[in-house]
Amino acid sequence: MNNTVGQVSEHTITRAHLSEAVHQKVGLSRNESSAFVERVLDEIAARLTRGETVKLSSFGTFMVRSKGGRVGRNPKTGQEVPIEPRRVLIFRPSHVLKDRINGGPLPDEAAGTVAEPDQV
Repeated sequence: MNNTVGQVSEHTITRAHLSEAVHQKVGLSRNESSAFVERVLDEIAARLTRGETVKLSSFGTFMVRSKGGRVGRNPKTGQEVPIEPRRVLIFRPSHVLKDRINGGPLPDEAAGTVAEPDQV
């Protein structure tokens, strides 16, 4: 199934999915799990809004970069259009995440033990 803007595919992880995972693995109540997930996401968003870098060990780094204004073109008409300066969010995955995506060992496998799939 193609995932277009506005659609949620079966592979999209939502706040509810994260909250349920916290509930199942940590044992907090569903309300506490939901509040925990919200607090973590709010903290990440607040730091990024202030222009800070957010680094999640073994996952990746979120950064905000400023892009200057420039002149773009409307591809249909060829007309020049000014593009305002803006800030953009950049994610740079860690080498650990890149290795996992490319079929490398999971963190527990690298240490000599094999983790169950639901523990990762």
